[in-house]
Amino acid sequence: MEVLSSRVLLMPKDLEVSTAFYRDTLGLAIYREIPVGTIFFLGGGFLELVGRGETGPTPDIAFWLQVRDLPATLAELAAKGVEPVREAKREPWGLDEAWIADPDGTRIVLVEVPAGHPLRTDVRDHSKD
Repeated sequence: MEVLSSRVLLMPKDLEVSTAFYRDTLGLAIYREIPVGTIFFLGGGFLELVGRGETGPTPDIAFWLQVRDLPATLAELAAKGVEPVREAKREPWGLDEAWIADPDGTRIVLVEVPAGHPLRTDVRDHSKD
């Protein structure tokens, strides 16, 4: 299988409320507006809000969004009325994480990769530089 592009489809209970949350509260940039929803840039991928969901979120699904500065991001969101579902803490795997939720309760994991963490290691071959 050759994947040319990808996006996550999220079918919220209230499309307008969720669109406002992702656009205005989280500040995600719009990639495209389509007749049935909105597609947002999501780092290296896309999030498409479309249609109307029936059952709501599941604890088995979460968005993982890496941010540059977790405390600053949480302060910015708090000013917009978003309170963490779980406060920021350093996880056993070394990442700083806090959890928030969208209007339907879908968990959004905000992650900061601290200095010195292996994810910050430059794995490129610099021997030819």
